[in-house]
Amino acid sequence: MMNVCLHCGEYRADKRIDPDGPNAVCPLCGHRHPFRQLPLLVVSGASGAGKSAVLQRLAGRVDGAVLLDADILWRSEFNGPAEGYRGFFETWLRLCKNISQSGRPVVLFGAGVGVPANLEACVERRYLADVHILALVCDDEVLAERLLSRPEWRRSGDAGFVAEQIRFNQWFRDRGSGTEPAIEVLDTTGTATEETAGRVAAWIASRAER
Repeated sequence: MMNVCLHCGEYRADKRIDPDGPNAVCPLCGHRHPFRQLPLLVVSGASGAGKSAVLQRLAGRVDGAVLLDADILWRSEFNGPAEGYRGFFETWLRLCKNISQSGRPVVLFGAGVGVPANLEACVERRYLADVHILALVCDDEVLAERLLSRPEWRRSGDAGFVAEQIRFNQWFRDRGSGTEPAIEVLDTTGTATEETAGRVAAWIASRAER
């Protein structure tokens, strides 16, 4: 409940951040709320790039961070493309902010959270320190094969969906390094899941304290 001012009781997500504390300063009464401003780590990539497989390997095996799948909060109410799915991203950043108060940063696995503009525009972004993004990518043929081999209930074999994910995969390859923050890229083509998971774990360890 960090958005509720402990002095005046008003709910304000748009508090001013004083980095000297850091403190979240209520815009109404000026109350200064000390908090932990930890980094946010994101493991992203197109559907089929290997995010879920890596998360399954790393869950319970990474100390010093909380690993979460962004899809666990998805609801039909968040399906607002006209607003850039803003409610979904604000909700996740608010949750990550509150989890960070336990002293451990969050590693969020998801596709859309790996697009910097989706997070940087959010009001809740101010409560987190640097955002570090690692995108898993692979060859287009491999990506298509992975999507087509999924169970039918996942509806990943539709030609339009496959084409969309290939374009997203290429976006990470072509434009990731030019974004702010920059996106680091890890190619999973021809790499066993266990090896990829090890590399992701090493990346998490190197970024969690920044």
